Amino acid sequence: MKSYASAHWEGSPKDGTGKLSTKSGVLKDSPYSAKARFEGGTSQTTPEEMIAAAHAGCFTMALGFGLMRADINQKSIDTEAEVEVILGEKGANITGIKLKTSVVAPGADAAKIKEAAEGAKANCPISKALAGVPSITLEIETKV
Repeated sequence: MKSYASAHWEGSPKDGTGKLSTKSGVLKDSPYSAKARFEGGTSQTTPEEMIAAAHAGCFTMALGFGLMRADINQKSIDTEAEVEVILGEKGANITGIKLKTSVVAPGADAAKIKEAAEGAKANCPISKALAGVPSITLEIETKV
């Protein structure tokens, strides 16, 4: 399986704008800019926001499969991902990612859920791709 995306940029890196699209059509000419990335206050996306979405989605799927392997029938899994980017002297760097997940699994063992969540954090493909990020943390809430 391969996934595809494209980017188009016009103008200077600081003041220009770009558009992001995916082959699936989920993103089509979605605007992004340096202003959105480093100042906020716009309705444009950023590469880091897409990394956050990808990480939340990948982690959640991996956790679901981990819970299935542990014979835990979850009712729901909700995950938020926060990606921090800092502009430094040598450019922008992702300095940390915070994953926060909530699992509803009535009657399940909270320790087994935590074990599956830690495994998902370590082994989902996006976590592996982001291994160079200095800090990836996980907060787990269970409703058993």
